[in-house]
Amino acid sequence: MSKISHQDLLDAGVHYGHLRRKWNPKMLPYIFAEKKGVHVIDLNKTAEKLDEAAAAAKSIAKAGKKVLFVATKKQAKEVVREAAARVNMPFVTDRWLGGMLTNFSTIRKSIKKMQSIDKMLADTSLNSVTKKEKLVLSREKEKMERVLGGIANLNRVPAAVFLIDIGHEHIALKEAQRLNINTFGLVDTNCDPTKVDFAIPGNDDASKSISVITNFIADAIAEGLAERATDVKDDETEEETAERIRFDTDTEGGDADRKKGAGAGRKRTPAGGGRGKTATKK
Repeated sequence: MSKISHQDLLDAGVHYGHLRRKWNPKMLPYIFAEKKGVHVIDLNKTAEKLDEAAAAAKSIAKAGKKVLFVATKKQAKEVVREAAARVNMPFVTDRWLGGMLTNFSTIRKSIKKMQSIDKMLADTSLNSVTKKEKLVLSREKEKMERVLGGIANLNRVPAAVFLIDIGHEHIALKEAQRLNINTFGLVDTNCDPTKVDFAIPGNDDASKSISVITNFIADAIAEGLAERATDVKDDETEEETAERIRFDTDTEGGDADRKKGAGAGRKRTPAGGGRGKTATKK
């Protein structure tokens, strides 16, 4: 897994924090200095924590588990949606529905309803549905797609949640904590880094900063998925090799039995001939 350079973090503005009067004292270990009343984040700590979070996300993806990306802030929606879709991970970028994790069974029912409406609209044989009813169904489907479209393929509660601005996504964070789900978060100087398992100190308001951090995590997940695919392929090859060895062994054993049977048949021939001579003497 490649390392991110300090220059990339600097160019993206990851080091910009909030005003001093808005800071959270628990962010003190990650603050480098104060300039004109604004805190400056230590990029050495950011790079260190980012590597730890990326390694954990990679291991989760390698295990075949899902990481849910959550970002409902305007400047983070598009970036997070594209990054999550690139690695085929679920995402929530429009609005967090209360109980999306703690009441996941009900959310699944809503997803099934959305999918059934989609099938109804795609079925051209429904002549009994009027234009007005089709319009109502289309609007309902668009509304549900906007909120639930990113988790339509999520069949179970994810193994981890990646949050942009843990203060803004406090409901999602509380639900993840209640279910003991691993949490990753981009944490600015106005938030408490101890609330997430893997806190990444950085600017959570600038789109460039969000893009750098999110895409680095997504790249780590992509590496984990690639290694998982390679491991599965290698396991299949080993199984095929073992099967071939068993087949060869069985074949050699069968050939040996046939040779043994043939030899036994040749030995019985003189005995038969002797009995024939005895019969002639009589």
